[in-house]
Amino acid sequence: MITIEQTDNLVNVAVIGEFTLADFKTFEEQSLYKLQSPGPLNLLFDLRGMIDYTVDVAWEEIKFFSREHNHDFTRIAVVTEDQWLTWQAWLSRLFIDAEICVFTDYDEAQEWAQG
Repeated sequence: MITIEQTDNLVNVAVIGEFTLADFKTFEEQSLYKLQSPGPLNLLFDLRGMIDYTVDVAWEEIKFFSREHNHDFTRIAVVTEDQWLTWQAWLSRLFIDAEICVFTDYDEAQEWAQG
């Protein structure tokens, strides 16, 4: 399950439990809508409550960020204490033209993501 909040330049996503393809499609729809607004767009992913994600989510994430929207985001903040997710965020830097930073503190991540 996900929750999504939007402000002027930020899409704030929190994942709770399993991150499913339906959840990713919801994120994608809201991000595409927000990308129609002028100015830079930043993302904040709070993954502290995520237990797992499905393989199709991983594939959709790769397609969305690296092929279709690799230049559309300015900053991407990831909140997690999971070492595997930290490594994945670091690897994503190779494919996405955005600053990506991993945080363990939500407030710090939000402040950074809002730019």
